[in-house]
Amino acid sequence: MSRFDVLTVGNAIVDIISRCEDSFLVDNGITKGAMNLIDAERAETLYALMGPAVEASGGSAGNTAAGIASLGGKAAYFGKVAQDQLGTIFAHDIRAQGVHYETKPEGTFPPTARSMIFVTEDGERSMNTYLGACVEFGPEDVEPEIVAQSKVTYFEGYLWDPPRAKQAILECARIAHENGREMSMTLSDSFCVGRYRDEFLDLMRSGVVDIVFSNKQEALSLYETDDFDFALEKMAGDCKLAAVTMSDEGAVILKGKERIRVEATVIDELVDTTGAGDLFAAGFLYGYTQGRTLEDCGRIGCLAAGIVIQQIGPRPLGSLSKAAREAGLI
Repeated sequence: MSRFDVLTVGNAIVDIISRCEDSFLVDNGITKGAMNLIDAERAETLYALMGPAVEASGGSAGNTAAGIASLGGKAAYFGKVAQDQLGTIFAHDIRAQGVHYETKPEGTFPPTARSMIFVTEDGERSMNTYLGACVEFGPEDVEPEIVAQSKVTYFEGYLWDPPRAKQAILECARIAHENGREMSMTLSDSFCVGRYRDEFLDLMRSGVVDIVFSNKQEALSLYETDDFDFALEKMAGDCKLAAVTMSDEGAVILKGKERIRVEATVIDELVDTTGAGDLFAAGFLYGYTQGRTLEDCGRIGCLAAGIVIQQIGPRPLGSLSKAAREAGLI
């Protein structure tokens, strides 16, 4: 029997979200639309320059876990925080959303990770992340019984940055596969793909990873091409199942020779794209672990993503389960 539908593994981060003009990004050397890794000094500098901000527990895989729980799924999470105020906030928030979270906090230094997210008028988010305590996540933080009891274990590509986290992920994959479970990953962003292209491809081709989530830009980056159809063909051959999002064009699901197109959810207003891919993965994996068709999985994913981009912050403020029921999806 499965205790959990999905276990997610990632960088436990508190997001600090503020609106800004494009000129602010230029003036401060921030790469628009990317996740920029920064040190503690840069984090302090950017925080001082921020306008009014909203603090929200985030981190890509944490957002996905919260989305799965909001849909009514059973979710668990591994991720490292410090014994400090932000760490307490993170743990409270993710548990309050119904996610099982018991990773032991790591002292007071390095402090809990935080990401300064600047949202421009077009809704695009530019993330500046100080990883802090995240880099302490390692094999000793893997809870074998949780992995063994989860239908799917999902990790974020961003977690491939801290070296010891790689060992933890590979240990999760070993336990998952020994127990007849599946492994999934998100490519996270095109810059992350650029750093680890060969390693990500090896994870897919070797069968360490069964299910891959990507957006269009990440797929093109993975195969170093401008030809999207070519990238889709290659990805379909490199993993058992993939879901590729295409912003307002929806998503395409790849399984062998199958190509399933799913339309994007119609929205009233684009407010903030933070968490869009994370919530798509949440909806898809919720459907997948409930035995739904791949088309239904994609539709639930698009609904969840469409809801989160109409609000500030990366986690659903209302019940996704209610929204999905109203849409006739669950």
